[in-house]
Amino acid sequence: MRYLPKSPSDREALLKAIGARSINDLFASIPAEYRLERDLKVPRQMAESEIVDWFRERSRENGDGYATFLGAGAYYHYRPVIIDSLISRGEFLTAYTPYQAEISQGTLQSIFEFQTMICELTGMEVANASMYDGSTAAAEAVMMAVRLTGRRSAVVANSLHPEYREVLATYAHHQSLPVTATSFTDTGRVNLKELEKLITQETACLLVQSPNFFGTIEDIAAIAEIAHKQGAMLVVSIAEAVSLGIVEPPRQADIIAMEAQSFGVPLGFGGPYCGVIATREQYVRQMPGRLVGQTSDKNGKRGFVLTLATREQHIRREKATSNICTNQALVALMVNIFMTIYGKVGLRELAKQNLAKANYAAQQFGKHARVLFPGAPRFNEFVVQTTEDPYAINSRILGHKIVGGLPLKKFYPELGNAALWCCTELTTRTSIDTAVGMVAESERSVKSAKQEADVQEVTR
Repeated sequence: MRYLPKSPSDREALLKAIGARSINDLFASIPAEYRLERDLKVPRQMAESEIVDWFRERSRENGDGYATFLGAGAYYHYRPVIIDSLISRGEFLTAYTPYQAEISQGTLQSIFEFQTMICELTGMEVANASMYDGSTAAAEAVMMAVRLTGRRSAVVANSLHPEYREVLATYAHHQSLPVTATSFTDTGRVNLKELEKLITQETACLLVQSPNFFGTIEDIAAIAEIAHKQGAMLVVSIAEAVSLGIVEPPRQADIIAMEAQSFGVPLGFGGPYCGVIATREQYVRQMPGRLVGQTSDKNGKRGFVLTLATREQHIRREKATSNICTNQALVALMVNIFMTIYGKVGLRELAKQNLAKANYAAQQFGKHARVLFPGAPRFNEFVVQTTEDPYAINSRILGHKIVGGLPLKKFYPELGNAALWCCTELTTRTSIDTAVGMVAESERSVKSAKQEADVQEVTR
């Protein structure tokens, strides 16, 4: 059965239409002795997430659910059940592009609200209707900066998500655009001294991520000062959108390229996700992607339309701001619903839970292994370096129905046996303590084996 909400004025109008003065009049035909005047004896009220957890616990008695510490651009957050209910409505669940504004006001309004909330969240003045994902948003933002500045080179932080860097490299190769990487320090942050040498009058933009791939929060103000001093634009990539609930948005940036997957988008073998570009209004004509604007019809009634469409490739292919000719409207609707449900206070509380659990986990891991980059603030991810190969540790942790952190040897071989661990609001203390115990056991075993080998070497 569908729930159709009614305002107090709606209720009054309905009662008036049937000749009733109040809700109680509707039950007047029921004798008083049969009416229940007290509250029902039901269990205490629970938050939606608690109810879902209760049913999941019951299902796990026969199931095989796993806890996970994976992050790195794909985050396991709670999804309110209302999201799937609403996006499944026929008005939204369609491949139709809302070109005909007169029959698409609902879809267009939802996109407009999405853009508005993204601007409120990021501190920017305009946002597009979404892009494929965070990686394409970052690459398109760099191309946007190249068009705006007329310069033909870019600098990218080596602490940007490695797969984002690969997508940018593909774009840059076919645009003959030189891209230079800048290193990170032992705090996990961008090397500012090196950055000052790399950015020149020929640099179109600097692309950094914050929180970066290691979970470290960058000093955006200092980075922006270095970039702007040379006339370069600053592009900030945000892979973990929940961080904006507690971390100051990078208002010093010229362009923000964000992945909004954390806002109600499920994990599903890499997609679909929801990229977003937000920027200042003065740059809007070079911003890629669709844009919904608010207008008035001939009767002065508010309406919504696709606007500035000449930026798009289906109108001007050769001069288009991007060759991405669609967006993620349905996925953006998930994000829209998520932001609406949580609101400012809810998102802040969600971010606090992520931060608190990550801090607890990092402290516990630090008692037995080395937690890298301790000198800078972090959000919900951190890097743990172990003596044993993290792949071997993860295989044993898996036996406890826990997916361990992401080994970084593939991306950063110089970090050795390091793994990226992530904690969200769904990470339990039991899971953390179990994983920490397995790492501690690994360290003890390696140390014991080394001591035994040393003794044997001495006795020879």
